[in-house]
Amino acid sequence: MATQFRDYYETLGVSKTATADEIRSAYRKLARKYHPDVAKDKKAGEEKFKEINEAYEVLSDPEKRKKYDRLGAAWQSGDFAGAPGGAGPTPEGWTFREQPFEGGTEFHFGGTGFSDFFEQYFGTRRSYGGAPDFDFEQETRETRRSRKRDVEADMLVSLPEALHGSTRTVTLQRPDPAGGPPKTDTYKVKIPAGIREGQRIRLAGQGENGGDLFLRVNFQKHPDFRWQDADLYYDLELAPWEAVLGTTVEIPTLDGHAKLKIPPGTVNGATFRLANLGLPRSDGKRGNLYAVVRIEVPDEVEPDERGLWEELAKVSKFSPRT
Repeated sequence: MATQFRDYYETLGVSKTATADEIRSAYRKLARKYHPDVAKDKKAGEEKFKEINEAYEVLSDPEKRKKYDRLGAAWQSGDFAGAPGGAGPTPEGWTFREQPFEGGTEFHFGGTGFSDFFEQYFGTRRSYGGAPDFDFEQETRETRRSRKRDVEADMLVSLPEALHGSTRTVTLQRPDPAGGPPKTDTYKVKIPAGIREGQRIRLAGQGENGGDLFLRVNFQKHPDFRWQDADLYYDLELAPWEAVLGTTVEIPTLDGHAKLKIPPGTVNGATFRLANLGLPRSDGKRGNLYAVVRIEVPDEVEPDERGLWEELAKVSKFSPRT
């Protein structure tokens, strides 16, 4: 099954020269539109949401984005050995394998949240086994078919799933050793509440020839939150008058919404802590949610609004440079 190239820039509707802020803004807008909880067509929304998150997973990471740009340029020119018809040199920074797995065995996953394209070029999907000094080059085909091997792949887990736990349906398509049609196995995978990024979920005996299947957890990007360990961070956008006069705002949390009182005179970058509204910690308690203030100004103002700003500038004794 040939891997199809995915245009992540097209998925997010941004140009290849888009800034990090433009990419983030496009992701947030699309993610809120196609989130399965709000999309009119739940099934189509879920698929689109996965595509959006995968694109943002790559383009929001500077190193992954550089790697992807090199891959895309080589793929389009036909110079990449992994591209359709490509037989040229591998682009700088890439280590391409003729088959995605050691030993030539190819697997395809469903339900992990990632496409085959992502798994092959950005994921940890692999099959491995044998003693450290095992000579794979001298291994016979029959020995390879019978050797116990573990299989590993990435799985995208949402923040609510990490908090509350869930059950996912994951499929694994593997080739038939006898040369027949591929076989697809279906698993119900339990994601325990409190799972952390980087942990692996083990399905004993579901790899190759009695080996294990491991699913490595990657947290899904969220349109509202960033995270560091068990703490969540939310960019709280305020109008200038809200920061000056104070206000009460409602902000999203993984548990619903919470009200937050903003005191008068709040400055840009001020951080407010909402205790125990983060992700689970290793000790069973929860981290915190931090609301970080970003004071926004309008790009354009109507004539009557401009008059008010001009009047304020005349009467105000405030000077930010003294």
